[in-house]
Amino acid sequence: MSRVDAGLRYSAEHEWVAPEEDGAVRIGISAVAADALGDIVYVDLPEVGTAVTAGETCGEVESTKSVSDLYAPVSGEVTAVNSAASDDPALINSDPYGEGWLFTVAVTSEGPLLSAEDYAAANGGEL
Repeated sequence: MSRVDAGLRYSAEHEWVAPEEDGAVRIGISAVAADALGDIVYVDLPEVGTAVTAGETCGEVESTKSVSDLYAPVSGEVTAVNSAASDDPALINSDPYGEGWLFTVAVTSEGPLLSAEDYAAANGGEL
């Protein structure tokens, strides 16, 4: 069973959201999604300065099994991108809530987000 980090909130599309000290949020994909995808071999992330809209696609995650769209869980401007995850997408599988984060956004509004408990219950994850 995939681990769900209790300190985060989640989108229905499997992205997690963590508040940063400066008011921005850090975004990644859940262990549930990473496990379902299998070995991630490529990630296409939005560029710094790009405006993203909650619920809309903003990139792609490609694994040995499939290609999946990456959805923005919040609206705002991308302020940072994790180049380490772009250079070594396996980080998303090995540490989805840590070194495998994807990008940060200066938030103007949030999309619908689930608590860790609700996300785990809906997706068979374990807190």
